Amino acid sequence: MDMVGSSSPPEDQNKKTNSYMNDNSPSETETSIETLAQKVQESLSHGKRHAFWETQPVGQFKDIGDTSLQEGPIEPPTPLSEVKQEPYNLPNLYEWTTCDIDSEEVCGEIYNLLSTNYVEDDENMFRFNYSKEFLRWALRPPGYYRSWHIGVRAKVSKKLVAFISGIPAKIRVRDEVVKMAEINFLCVHKKLRSKRLAPVMIKEVTRRVHLENTWQAAYTAGVVLPTPIATCQYWHRSLNPKKLIDVGFSRLGARMTMSRTIKLYKIPDSTVTPGFRKMELRDIPAVTRLLRNYLIQFAVTPDFDEDDVEHWLLPKENVVHSYLVESPETHEITDFCSFYTLPSTILGHQSYYLLKAAYSYYNVSSRTPLLQLMNDALIVAKQKDYDVFNALDVMHNESFLKELKFGPGDGQLHYYLYNYRVGEALKPSELGLVLL
Repeated sequence: MDMVGSSSPPEDQNKKTNSYMNDNSPSETETSIETLAQKVQESLSHGKRHAFWETQPVGQFKDIGDTSLQEGPIEPPTPLSEVKQEPYNLPNLYEWTTCDIDSEEVCGEIYNLLSTNYVEDDENMFRFNYSKEFLRWALRPPGYYRSWHIGVRAKVSKKLVAFISGIPAKIRVRDEVVKMAEINFLCVHKKLRSKRLAPVMIKEVTRRVHLENTWQAAYTAGVVLPTPIATCQYWHRSLNPKKLIDVGFSRLGARMTMSRTIKLYKIPDSTVTPGFRKMELRDIPAVTRLLRNYLIQFAVTPDFDEDDVEHWLLPKENVVHSYLVESPETHEITDFCSFYTLPSTILGHQSYYLLKAAYSYYNVSSRTPLLQLMNDALIVAKQKDYDVFNALDVMHNESFLKELKFGPGDGQLHYYLYNYRVGEALKPSELGLVLL
């Protein structure tokens, strides 16, 4: 999980795309891994060609198309006794801290650090604003390790100036279920970005993950590193078009007036599917079965059990919303949809402070057409005052995006596995994994 490259600032390496709407959808050829790799290599001077990544157990650009390389772990595990026992050295004004997310004070510190220093879009108009409730949900799945929630403090003031996290996950890659760490929330205070803290933080989370006998990881980034297993596109569905245009998230289309745009994106008042209701505790076994049966068809997916489904999908107000279809006749649970809440701070706007965004999570359609199911999801999101509904083109999402008036964003999200080789790059539709 040493996710630091030499070709761009390490603080940007774990960047997720926070893209806004764009009228031009990239062509398929522009997004192929080979093309991306070639563009990256051409844009770098010879001395800067991912010198760091070439030493790491990750897929290499030079190996693309080499069919002799086997899928699976790139390097074998090290004996635990040989894993470095002491933390890596930080610059001498800083010290490690293990963050207790259960502590209201510490959770508040992480929230403040991320909400003022985390991922922004390229134009610096929006910045992710993960709530404290969201952070607790994201960082405390079943079996989580507190030691993987790593902070850096200034020794004198004790101020939290940097953070990185890992959580345990079971990820199925084709037929193999692999114990992995999902790495997230790499954030260094803006004033300390010259201190090279990020590489040390990544080495430290790697060391702590190895100490728990975990040797593979999954992560996403908005930048191209060696080598994405898939490259996905964000799509956006306006729910409050006037606000989105006012704050610069989207633009008024050519020959469109504001009133025509509002009419175009108008959402019905109530859901249409009979038996569509909010998920409850009693639904966990049925939802788990539905989800596992559905995810079988994808190449890379989470391997969810009932405890995972309870944690990740049972509704939590303003964090995750899940709905299902219960047949009015048989009471069988036939379909499922979910989205999580990730607002963005609107930077420097006089009237608006927050953009309330829903992100499509896991959706399973068996009896109800996916188009209809997702239309109902848009309706409940609108009822809850979301401004925009975002979705990646993973799983079967592409089948409803254009029909439901989603527009392509201008950013891409690259998926990576550490110390695990996938034979050839996956299409987004072969990916059954959504990382927060």
